[in-house]
Amino acid sequence: MATEPNTALDSRIVYVLNGPNLNLLGKRQPHIYGYETLADVEADCRKLAAELGLEIRFHQSNREYEIIDWIHEARETACGIVINPAAFTHTSVAILDALNTFEGVVVEVHISNVHKREEFRHHSYVSLRADGVIAGLGTQGYNLALRRVAHLRDKARASKG
Repeated sequence: MATEPNTALDSRIVYVLNGPNLNLLGKRQPHIYGYETLADVEADCRKLAAELGLEIRFHQSNREYEIIDWIHEARETACGIVINPAAFTHTSVAILDALNTFEGVVVEVHISNVHKREEFRHHSYVSLRADGVIAGLGTQGYNLALRRVAHLRDKARASKG
């Protein structure tokens, strides 16, 4: 009898999901978030993904339900999710519930160091599911997250035999 493929191990696709206001990256509070735009982040992610043998599905939304829909889509196609949930980090049980249905690697990314900011930013629902959290390393955190997804995927594939 044939075994079902494990999408998380067999896929090369990584979803890079970005929450509210990240469409304003480079323009909104550059003293906190820097001057790079989300298009710059996407270009860097695509370049690194190609080097790592990964494919990227890069999305941004100010709407919680769209992020949830992309997480559901990733369940069927992806080995990992890199997510910067932005303000939804601190409020969305719905995004946490969606992430809990995903079997691949999840890495949470924050451009700023949320622990040096307002106290309400110190709590993350997403961290309850994330396999790793990167905060305060600027947009470089996205590339580190992609490297981690690739590493964990390759490690799991090697142990599978």
